[in-house]
Amino acid sequence: MTSLHDITAVILAGGLGTRLRTVVADRPKILANVCGRPFVAWLLDRIASSGIRKCLLCTGYMADQVCTTLGNEHNDMQIEYSRELEQLGTGGALRLALPLLDSSPILVLNGDTFCNVEYAKLLAQHELAGATATLTLTNVADTSRYGVVITDNYGVIEKFEEKGTYTEPGTINAGVYLLDHSIVAGIPPSVPYSLEREIFPGLIGKGLYGFLHEGSFIDIGVPDDYRIVQDFFSASTTDLIPEII
Repeated sequence: MTSLHDITAVILAGGLGTRLRTVVADRPKILANVCGRPFVAWLLDRIASSGIRKCLLCTGYMADQVCTTLGNEHNDMQIEYSRELEQLGTGGALRLALPLLDSSPILVLNGDTFCNVEYAKLLAQHELAGATATLTLTNVADTSRYGVVITDNYGVIEKFEEKGTYTEPGTINAGVYLLDHSIVAGIPPSVPYSLEREIFPGLIGKGLYGFLHEGSFIDIGVPDDYRIVQDFFSASTTDLIPEII
C-alpha cells in the first residue's frame, strides 16, 4: 500500500473569490482570517499531521500574498507553488502544476472547503477498489448549491446532478480527491478546464469511486458561511487534527 508520506498534496487556491469580496476584499479567500489565522492554515495543519511531507498550492489571484504569508514550510511539511498567469479552472491549474507532481495518486483539495477526512482510510479504499479517482462525498441538508453525486452500493459513482436541481438532503462532492497521476497528465495543457464539469463526468465507468465522509464539512465560499466558519473553528478543534500515521 502507498504511504501517505510519499503522496503529494495539492490545494487549489487560484480562484478569484468574487462571492466573498463583500467581507474579504483585501486578500485571496484562502487567506481569509478565521479565528486569527488564514483559513488555509487549518487545511495545512491537517495535511501535515497526516504525515504528508509535500504540499503544492496552485495559486493565481494575489499569488504573491499567498507565498509571502505561507512561506516554504508548515509544521515540517514542504510547501511549493504553481502560479497561473490566467484563470485556468481547477483542472487547468492542476495540469499546469504537473511537473511538480511526483506521486500517484495525488491528493487534491479545494482551497475553500474543510472536512476532517481520514486520509489513510481514503487512500486505503482508493487502492483496494483499484480506483483511478476517488472523490470524498458528504451528506448535506440542502444540495441546491452543490449538486448531487449518485453512487451504487459499492461506492461507484454513476451520475452527477447539476446544482439547483434539488433542494432536499443528499450526497455532494466535498472537495477532497485522490487522482491517479495519469488523470492529471491527460488534461489538455494551457487551456481552461474544470475537474468538476469536464474531468469527473468523463471518468464515469472508468474507475471513478466515492468515499463517504461522515465528519465535519465547512465551506467559506459565500459571506453567510464565512460568518459560520468563525464559530466552527473557535469551538473545540481536537477532532480536526488526526494523529500522525
